[in-house]
Amino acid sequence: MVRTPSLFTPVLIVGCLIIIVSFGIRASFGLFQIPIAEDLGWMRADFSIAIAIQNLAWGVGQPFFGALAERIGDRKALLLGALLYVIGLLLSAEATTPFAMQQLSWLVGFGVAGTGFGVILAMVARSSSDANRSMALAITTAAGSAGQIFAPPLTEALLAVMPWQSVFVVFAGMVAASMLLLPAMRAPGPTSATEIREDFGAMLSRVARDPNFGLIALGFFSCGYHVAFLTAHFPAFVTERCGPVAPGGLLDSIGITTTSALGALTISVIGLFNIVGTLAAGWAGNRVPKKYLLSSIYAGRAVASVIFILTPMTPETVLVFAAVMGILWLATVPLTSGLIAHIFGLRHLGTLVGLVFLSHQLGSFLGVWLGGRLYDVTGDYTLVWWIGIAVGTVSALVHLPIEERPAPVPNPA
Repeated sequence: MVRTPSLFTPVLIVGCLIIIVSFGIRASFGLFQIPIAEDLGWMRADFSIAIAIQNLAWGVGQPFFGALAERIGDRKALLLGALLYVIGLLLSAEATTPFAMQQLSWLVGFGVAGTGFGVILAMVARSSSDANRSMALAITTAAGSAGQIFAPPLTEALLAVMPWQSVFVVFAGMVAASMLLLPAMRAPGPTSATEIREDFGAMLSRVARDPNFGLIALGFFSCGYHVAFLTAHFPAFVTERCGPVAPGGLLDSIGITTTSALGALTISVIGLFNIVGTLAAGWAGNRVPKKYLLSSIYAGRAVASVIFILTPMTPETVLVFAAVMGILWLATVPLTSGLIAHIFGLRHLGTLVGLVFLSHQLGSFLGVWLGGRLYDVTGDYTLVWWIGIAVGTVSALVHLPIEERPAPVPNPA
């Protein structure tokens, strides 16, 4: 009797728990926009640049940690990432100038890279069977949303009882505690004999000549723009622009009485609905060409954004938009990483996902930085929204010509 491979491996379970902590903290930085500005007298762009640099460092560090994990081992790479994350958070708690915060954001960003999707998705992909891989990647990505559900309300509650500096210290302790789970993670090595023989330089040369890789990377740019812009600026946008929460209504009954609390809630709502969207993407990824699913997701984001910014903003429209964007939020991640694995194989998956993720984080940098910069110049976020709609439309189009079939791996003499 042939035993069916288990979907829930130790690598998947522990990887999800680490992602919950790492991504939950990262998703909460937008809630510090107003407290830091009020406490230190900074402009909105000052902390926005810090978050933008954090996202850029995450992108630059992702291929580095992917390659490092392939050389020294996944768990050692994760431990190094956690160490940088902890140091960055602790030192950031002592920052008193925008320049200091912005420079320390490099450490935080590298920490996110070392404990985030690039390393863990590659481990999960290698530890999963072909039949389970798409869903395993989706579950791991959905774990990031679980962190996004719980971390913003926790952050809001902590900020109500302690200064923002102390919250950073609490975050550092959470990252350190998550590393106690590392002994349970042990991903198998790759893959086919041909992939093992292909060295790192040959792999880079091969993918550099493949137009499919360039199209995937270009398409992922807008994902970073949307996710980072909304994470960093949407709570403040809702706080300042949304109509008041009606007393005695549903939101009031669950303790949401201010637009500030509503802004924090929207990040959790996005995370909640993203679990549904990401798992659905994982299921569909084994049944529908991934490039068409990705194209549809980016088109859906653009359409939802157009409707939202052209509609009068109320608490109800904010929550509906958050739910829609949640379904489309990180559903791109398992599909993109699965597409890379399908076309280019598993041997250097961590590095390849990292390189594509660099494009994602360049988009993140632009979304966060433009949000703060254009807000300071124009007094609102309207132009940033329209730029996001444009890049989403481009991403929807560039996925269509991708050839979704395994690329040949040269067999060295």
